[in-house]
Amino acid sequence: MTIPEMIERGLAGDAQAISELFDLHRAQLRRMIGARLDQRLQGRLDPSDVLQESFIDFAQALPSYAQNPDAPFHLWLRCIVGRKLRALHRQHLGTEKRDAKRDVSIYQDAVPEANSASLAGQLLGKLTTPSQALQRAEIQLHIQNAICDLDPEDREIISLRHYEQLNNRDTAAVLGMSEAAASIRFIRALRRLKDRLKGIPGLLTDIEWTAPAEKTSGPG
Repeated sequence: MTIPEMIERGLAGDAQAISELFDLHRAQLRRMIGARLDQRLQGRLDPSDVLQESFIDFAQALPSYAQNPDAPFHLWLRCIVGRKLRALHRQHLGTEKRDAKRDVSIYQDAVPEANSASLAGQLLGKLTTPSQALQRAEIQLHIQNAICDLDPEDREIISLRHYEQLNNRDTAAVLGMSEAAASIRFIRALRRLKDRLKGIPGLLTDIEWTAPAEKTSGPG
């Protein structure tokens, strides 16, 4: 069944179709939350909680999307979940400061920024061996500092491509730039991160930093 068919069935009152439509994108949404959930909320909130609360918003907003589907479905759904995550951050941590000078697209502005602690934790498993378990906390701190040294847009594009596994077209849409510009930005961001990781003791040194294979980012 295609995405439009599932939407049509959901709007006709098929609750199972609505659930299946959300579940089809659950893995990708979980990756997005994992990279952006504030570390201060560990133990109080996890991706499953965010997804559960987001589902209600998704079901309520689906008729409006069906009337004006001017965005890829999976990016629209990402915005729904991102807004819920932002609201939960405000609820638990207080009002979030926004940089009015930043020029970002509607897709990016809907979600919290990727945070360095989450990205470092995900990157750690790829860059270390199991025998380095005792060093992991120290190594993670070094990786986190290396990520913090990057420009915010470099952190964001690495998160979008490597952790959320969006393709270049969707990444460009999220960042509000051309596909060519997004591709160049990603390559440069990887180069900068690799340079910053070179001097960290305990890291594997033969990691090949390449862009993930291009694919459709989401079933929608």
